Amino acid sequence: MSDYREGIAHIVKSDRTLADVIARIGPCRLALRTGTVFESLVRAIAHQQLTGKAANTILRRLDETLGASGALAPEAVLQADIDVLRRAGFSLAKASYIREVARAVASGAIPPKAVMQQMPDEEIIATLTAVKGIGRWSAEMFLIFDLGRLNVLPLGDYGVRKGFAIAYGMKTLPRPRTIVRMAKLWHPYRTLACWYLWRVVDMKPVG
Repeated sequence: MSDYREGIAHIVKSDRTLADVIARIGPCRLALRTGTVFESLVRAIAHQQLTGKAANTILRRLDETLGASGALAPEAVLQADIDVLRRAGFSLAKASYIREVARAVASGAIPPKAVMQQMPDEEIIATLTAVKGIGRWSAEMFLIFDLGRLNVLPLGDYGVRKGFAIAYGMKTLPRPRTIVRMAKLWHPYRTLACWYLWRVVDMKPVG
């Protein structure tokens, strides 16, 4: 697990409200995912509009159906009929998206993690969202959980908006510009602030 003490100290010094949140929650336990770019993007597609349990069940079926031992390879997906993906539990749209991602990874249009580590955030987002089925939110989650980028601000994430409303005592979800304005205090560690906003939602029932 990474050492986030410098970033947390910066947020505590800059934002009194989040400082109180951090004091209640404790150290940041943001952990990075292992695995390939393809595995991460397939997982992101699987989780779209599904509970984590349902998505994980489908992913497990996919591994079993393709006989994947270890890493799920794009070549295995491309060699399989789309009905194989459907039988695992993917909708026709999601099955098509996964095949598009497989083609992009296999062709090099989506580079491996080692290459993307050298690319700026917005270039990575542009690269990923050029593939059908990968939206900005999925790309931002990839930046956070796969590449460990510390200054990501996913304005389209419901958990971030809900956590912000709870932490700052708002009765309605904030507009993106409200978060952007406050996030200037968190720069260049906006990812860490968002992690704490997610935890705020976990601590308090969503009304």
